[in-house]
Amino acid sequence: CVCVCVCVCVCTSVFLRCVFAAHAVTFEVKDGNSTCIKADLNTSFSITYNTTNGTSAARFALPSAAAVGNGSSCGGGAGVPPELLVSFGAGHALTLLFSSDGRLYRVASISLQYNLSDTSTFPQSSSTGLMKVMTNVTEISARLNSTYRCVSPSTVSLSPEVNLTFSDVHMEAYMSGANLSTDESVCSADQTVTTAAPTQSPRTSAAPSPVPPPAPQRGNYTLTNRNGTACLLALMGLQLNITHRSRALNQMVSEVVNLQPNRTTASGSCGVTVATLVLTEDLTNLTFTFTLNSTTQKFYLSAVNVSAFWPDMTDRFVEGNGSLNFLQCSVGRSYVCSAEQTLSIVPSFSINTFRLQLQPFNVTASRFSAVEECRADQENMLIPIIVGVALAGLVLIVLIAYLIGRKRTHAGYQTI
Repeated sequence: CVCVCVCVCVCTSVFLRCVFAAHAVTFEVKDGNSTCIKADLNTSFSITYNTTNGTSAARFALPSAAAVGNGSSCGGGAGVPPELLVSFGAGHALTLLFSSDGRLYRVASISLQYNLSDTSTFPQSSSTGLMKVMTNVTEISARLNSTYRCVSPSTVSLSPEVNLTFSDVHMEAYMSGANLSTDESVCSADQTVTTAAPTQSPRTSAAPSPVPPPAPQRGNYTLTNRNGTACLLALMGLQLNITHRSRALNQMVSEVVNLQPNRTTASGSCGVTVATLVLTEDLTNLTFTFTLNSTTQKFYLSAVNVSAFWPDMTDRFVEGNGSLNFLQCSVGRSYVCSAEQTLSIVPSFSINTFRLQLQPFNVTASRFSAVEECRADQENMLIPIIVGVALAGLVLIVLIAYLIGRKRTHAGYQTI
């Protein structure tokens, strides 16, 4: 059970929940005698729900009585990933689904099932029954054969109403032994960062101009439905341009970094009107959100979020913009742009795209549909045509002028 004490604020119709402090609980998933997942989780929950008199915020910790549920699995054949399902209280369950690219493993999704019929946790709830929320956007990743460690609190939003906070986490998936590895992958929040003293006065020092790297390699990123068919296709080379405070120079610099496809994992979700593509490379996490406008029958890139912690950064860089309108294309077609494009997300962050082709909706037979070219490609095709027509027109003008001149010359002589 979840132990809470409840006090009611009558004047605001909002219930204030007093909870005991969270503490780490250990979970272990086995396949026979072999351990594949081991996790020490210190988790607290914050859930806003409707009551008969207004709204209430239920805040509680993962209880020590929580146990590994029947849905837990080490994965295995047919591409089934490892899964940790933690059951607690009256029908509540927390699920962590893992994935790996052969070099890193990560928490690919987090979901929570909570029971509004549990009156001890959700008193005076106006609804009953089970609710389920999930997210595919997480920053929990580690090297294979290493333990993910994050003592610092980290909050994950599953929905506007539901938030989880992890702290003092020690966890490993795809384990090769029975105990957590002594080799640790430490989260960015736990990494101590030292700032180098500036070599010049801040008034006179100038940030060096960024030296752009060569064009990035083109990555092939695909999301599939549960039945294994592709639901989102993306071919593109990506370059991230971030302005941040340099640890070495102690001043703001612009750094341009290529996303490397061979080190990048793709995850996300496909919906009827919203699709999400999450690209993760080491400590860089890039999330694209695509939206389908059912009125205009066009899709577009509506939001981009980035979280990065590069070697020269003093702090983790986190930025995003949810009011974008890039890469518009008709539904049932794939958006193509061979030309380099710059997507300005916020003043301190932009993305350069190279040889881009994507289709986040209505993918059939796991193939791109007919293409719809970007304006830059159309203009690139139009310029040679205009130049050719202009040259042809010039040649025609010269020819006509020559013929007129020759006729006048011939008319100036008389036969003797």
